[in-house]
Amino acid sequence: MKKIFILSAVVASAMFAANAQAIDSTGCGLGSMAWRGQSGPVPQILAVTTNGSFGTQTFGITFGTSGCDPNGRVSGGTQKMVFNFLENNMEQYALDAARGEGETLDTIAGMLNMDKQEFAKKSQQNFAAIFPDSNVDAIFVTNKIFEIIKA
Repeated sequence: MKKIFILSAVVASAMFAANAQAIDSTGCGLGSMAWRGQSGPVPQILAVTTNGSFGTQTFGITFGTSGCDPNGRVSGGTQKMVFNFLENNMEQYALDAARGEGETLDTIAGMLNMDKQEFAKKSQQNFAAIFPDSNVDAIFVTNKIFEIIKA
């Protein structure tokens, strides 16, 4: 019985998704950020499932993170997206930047539409400028990243 219910839900979702014409029908949230730029039903389903399963969309809308705006609009601007990402991933970004490789570097490079290796190299080379002490915040790090990539 459960299998029939799940199969019915998947088929119904697919039928409704086939007629969707929105550019970004997944909204904001971690899932939307993770599969941003990809098209087709599979990435959309994965994004929506991630957003719904972990409550990242609700959290993002409430607190203005994960590409969300508390006013209910998907926030725009690359700098704000990077800032929102760093608010939740600062420690991991610091570790990855020190090593010169890692998922946070790849994610931010994707947001910036940069070559992953080039961004990783710049992050590692400028680690001391990005993290001059252990008390830096996401605003400082975001501004330093944009300063470094523009140089």
